[in-house]
Amino acid sequence: MSTRQAAHRFVQPLPRGSAVGRTLIAITTALVIFGTIFVASASEGQAANGAAFSIMAHDVAYLCLGVFALYLAARVRLEKLVRHAPLLIVVGLVLLLAVKAVGVTTNGGKRWLNLHLINLQPSELFKLFCVIFIAWLVQHHHDELNNWRQLLIWTSPIWLGCGLIVLEPDIGTTSVVLAIAVSMLAVAGLSSRLLVRIVLLSGVAVGAYLLVKPYAARRFFSFLHPNTNLLGSGYQLLQSRIGLGVGGVTGLGLGHSREKWGLLPNPHTDFIFTIIGEELGLIGALAVLALFVAFLMVSVRIAQQCSNQVYRMLAVGITTWICVEALINISSVVGWWAVTGVPLPFFSYGGTALITELFAVGLLYNIAHDKSRAGDLTIREYRLTDFRKTVERARPRPPERQPVAGRYRQGH
Repeated sequence: MSTRQAAHRFVQPLPRGSAVGRTLIAITTALVIFGTIFVASASEGQAANGAAFSIMAHDVAYLCLGVFALYLAARVRLEKLVRHAPLLIVVGLVLLLAVKAVGVTTNGGKRWLNLHLINLQPSELFKLFCVIFIAWLVQHHHDELNNWRQLLIWTSPIWLGCGLIVLEPDIGTTSVVLAIAVSMLAVAGLSSRLLVRIVLLSGVAVGAYLLVKPYAARRFFSFLHPNTNLLGSGYQLLQSRIGLGVGGVTGLGLGHSREKWGLLPNPHTDFIFTIIGEELGLIGALAVLALFVAFLMVSVRIAQQCSNQVYRMLAVGITTWICVEALINISSVVGWWAVTGVPLPFFSYGGTALITELFAVGLLYNIAHDKSRAGDLTIREYRLTDFRKTVERARPRPPERQPVAGRYRQGH
């Protein structure tokens, strides 16, 4: 088989013609342009030794790779991608284990692999692999997942991955992965009883982690009492609120942020929304929120129109991923939730995050053009009485006894 023939097995011509697909690309383009402008502005405060120019150059390079990833995802044959989900989730776990062994530590977190060309963050890839794996799981094992033992067995790679991400430590990414898995299983029809158990078990696990890591607990709950430790765990949130307050309605003007000049840590990553609010004010902040709401509406429309339940699960997982991250990031920046290091999609500086997010958008665009159909894959309650009926129908019946000719009843 030639290389071209092998490539045609995995890729297809670029799909065209879907109005909702074009709308998705237009919204994503606006998000990415807006994000690139503010990475350039926010990184100006990191100007020591020419760092600002370096950050901007790297962001543009990551964007180019992300656009190529979007194009590739738009052309990939979805059935081939889903078929390789078990391999992808194993690759994700291996990369997370490699982080534990030889990862790079930055700001107290060991989350990256130094590949020289890029610092790869496997936890970002694991979100994508989780989406594909859950879709594969529903496709092949939907008739087993309402049994809690089978559910625990089949979802064990997700639990293992979450455990490895927590150890980095990264509670924020862990919560996003769990939100992806729970939302996909809920839409697929998993019983509310099992969904409640999953949520409770996740809460107990996070609570146990916070108990053994007092520093993480103090940082996690600092948003509840932001004024008690202004020089410690509450400092970042204090500066974020100052920046948003100074911005007012119309802002200080593009490029005129004061917080980015050493007052607010990580202005071009986790707290880039603060810089947007400071420079463009309430109007700019609401514009960003409107773009994410538009992204949510278009993504939900793509999922509703999809006639293939497997690909609908992909759309649900991607939508949950992007929108939950945006909700957590913005909530933490304004002080409504804990600061957990979750990036703002398409805005926060980070190569692996931007590339995987644009790849996910490419998959959504691909799904918007798909016209294939799949059988009913709804997860249903598996009752014991149904099992007994099935066994009774399958059990061979003994032959009926026939009367013997010429034999009379007793007494004749």
